[in-house]
Amino acid sequence: MLPTPRFHHLHLRSVDPDAAIGFYTRQFPSTSKGEWGGLPALLSPNDVMVLFTKVDALLTSAPQSAIWHFGWNVTDARASLATYKARPDVALLPLYTGVDDGAVLVSSDTWFRAGETLGVTRAQIAAFRAAGTKPPRGAGFAYMRGPDDALVEYAGDYPAERFNHVHLWQEDPLCAQLWYQKHLNAPPRASFGAVTVNAENCKVPRTTDRTWPALNKEGMLRAPRGGVTFGDVDLIWYANQGDSSLSSSLGQLQDHMALSVADLDAWVAKLRAEGVTFLSDPYALGDTRAVMIEGPSREALELVEVR
Repeated sequence: MLPTPRFHHLHLRSVDPDAAIGFYTRQFPSTSKGEWGGLPALLSPNDVMVLFTKVDALLTSAPQSAIWHFGWNVTDARASLATYKARPDVALLPLYTGVDDGAVLVSSDTWFRAGETLGVTRAQIAAFRAAGTKPPRGAGFAYMRGPDDALVEYAGDYPAERFNHVHLWQEDPLCAQLWYQKHLNAPPRASFGAVTVNAENCKVPRTTDRTWPALNKEGMLRAPRGGVTFGDVDLIWYANQGDSSLSSSLGQLQDHMALSVADLDAWVAKLRAEGVTFLSDPYALGDTRAVMIEGPSREALELVEVR
């Protein structure tokens, strides 16, 4: 079996890459400005990058693609929140609580989990209120609006600050997990527990129970969920929230994700034999080569040869 790729980069399209990189290095001081393959790069200390291509006009994430947002681990989410509140260039986003029109700026200021499941339903909120259960405070997750209208998550408390995840939508979350396990040899995200997924049981209907906190007042559908890990970066996903099929990510703000492989030819042979959709033949990328494939919900995935 070919070794599991590592996460290489997330590729964004920006009207001003230098300004965008400057924003991220101010908010996440472990990051730095660099260059890779002739492109401006934001460098995370875990050998992961965000690459930028300059565009003339602001792009949107509509129609919705599979790529939802990206995020960082921080060492103290509440301290980060206090810092961001004092910065006029940072737009913090409310997380709606499911109680009237209430909202908080960090998930731990409301009830945000029941057991290991992220998000709580109306019934669970009512039970917490009836029992007089207080919000946990402490660590949690929160969001800001980044350059080019990017949605950026930060969460803590973790030992070190680093780029740590891309959140996605998938048409069939467990079938998508099976796709990544089969074709890209990716292990399931460890914190989701041992879930045996196969072609017969992966199609699980989307829940009708909305949960909070959420970035929208009407709440979020969080089951089923899935995810895999490449190196120390998680790809985490929930079911498509809408009724329209997800669109290709190519040409949008969040254009594609990239994984590093040691032997590109071997990967091309494996994936072609397995019937994976190729969006390109191998091409030159900086001083190496890459190829573009399509994931299960039309997310563009670049495989970059790194020897």
